[in-house]
Amino acid sequence: MTTIPTTTLGSNGPAVGVQGLGCMGMSDFYTDRDGGASGEQESRATLERALELGVTLFDTADMYGYGRNEELVGPFVQAHRDEVLIATKFAIERREEDPTFRSLRNDPAYIRQAVDASLRRLGVDHIDLYYMHRRDPKVPLAESVGAMAELIAAGKVRYLGLSEVNGAELREAHAVHPITALQSEWSLFSRDVEVSAVPAAAELGVAFVPYSPLGRGFLTGSFTNASELAAGDFRHHQPRFTGDNAEANAALLAPVHKIAAERGVTVGQVALAWVQQRATVHGLPVIPIPGTKRRSRLEENVSATALTLTAPELATLEPIAARVSGDRYADMSHISR
Repeated sequence: MTTIPTTTLGSNGPAVGVQGLGCMGMSDFYTDRDGGASGEQESRATLERALELGVTLFDTADMYGYGRNEELVGPFVQAHRDEVLIATKFAIERREEDPTFRSLRNDPAYIRQAVDASLRRLGVDHIDLYYMHRRDPKVPLAESVGAMAELIAAGKVRYLGLSEVNGAELREAHAVHPITALQSEWSLFSRDVEVSAVPAAAELGVAFVPYSPLGRGFLTGSFTNASELAAGDFRHHQPRFTGDNAEANAALLAPVHKIAAERGVTVGQVALAWVQQRATVHGLPVIPIPGTKRRSRLEENVSATALTLTAPELATLEPIAARVSGDRYADMSHISR
């Protein structure tokens, strides 16, 4: 398998592989039988294999596994410091002693505290791409971005990113300090970012980093209802994957299955190819970060970078998102519209 092509992480950023790797599921939220030491061993092997295939953008956050995801990824980043870009995030505060606790923190004091904690867990002297994970509307955006910009001046961060903001918020932030990347959900099932966020990113020269480009696994066809998933998997609480919504949404995948069969590829590869081709459609760098802890799934995902869908195939897939049943999250209050 040859290495993947590269693109630029925004107009002011470095070159990266056209597909990144989301590391969240190596430590949190998705539950399966590959936990514990054996799961971590496969996760580490997956990180190494990703780099061999040309994946250079690795994505984590301080809230994944209560910091343990950063600790898991850290030794890999240290070993390949000049070859990889590590992206992490602040803003969502969780407490392991109280799993129900969650709050948003965008205040400058918290930002300074969070970056130092992430640097310690990762074991590096700087973070390549530092995201505000979610925006707290109670804190002025200029105040938060200004504090993030100070981290660049201090040498702790190289580039700034935002997650799940709309176009107006991206423009407001970019006026304070250049934003290199915007990370939000974008897939065949989730296209609301195309209303304002994507046009603003294209206008400003900001790269788009789609998370959950495989619809949290639903677009791979590996499950059709959350009831098929292990206990403790957070997708049990996702409206799209339960009850009548799940049944209706599974039916929407029929044309994806048809294209996959005709092309001799997997359903997930068709879904990833669709996301990747948004770069051409909208005129901006698009670096999806499908997540996995398995080398086999990684190789399947990376192979999708060589798949180009035809105009008729794209037209067949075009109506899907508008027909999806259920919100992305049970609580959408933390998402900008």
